[in-house]
Amino acid sequence: MQWIMLAIAICLEVFATSMLKLSEGFTRLWPTVAVIVGYAVSFYLLAQVVKVTPVSITYAIWAAAGTLLVVGVGVIAYHERLTMLQILGVVLTIAGVLLLNLGGASHHGDVETSADASPRFPQPVTRTKTISFISSS
Repeated sequence: MQWIMLAIAICLEVFATSMLKLSEGFTRLWPTVAVIVGYAVSFYLLAQVVKVTPVSITYAIWAAAGTLLVVGVGVIAYHERLTMLQILGVVLTIAGVLLLNLGGASHHGDVETSADASPRFPQPVTRTKTISFISSS
């Protein structure tokens, strides 16, 4: 189920990003609403997915797939051209996500993936500083 939610989050992020151009700098109401709602629901779904999947892999997939799809939207819908350097960037993006996933497969048991898992962050150190004002008379 989490992978379906991730796919929907990616599609909504791509939709919202594509609407940015149509919003004309947030001067057109409905494309602006589409951007805000699309990103909000996308991030909500992403937050639900990372409750049960490793955040590093999930975010890498979300960001890379979104980037690749937005490149596709730019080429198809907005007739943008890609240079060879940009095509290389797309290929390297795909390679990076594949490597992250392959590298995570051998250590998958090391990652807590239950819904109750919470990261163990060090507690912040609280330091207080006393300032006294001495009057010299």
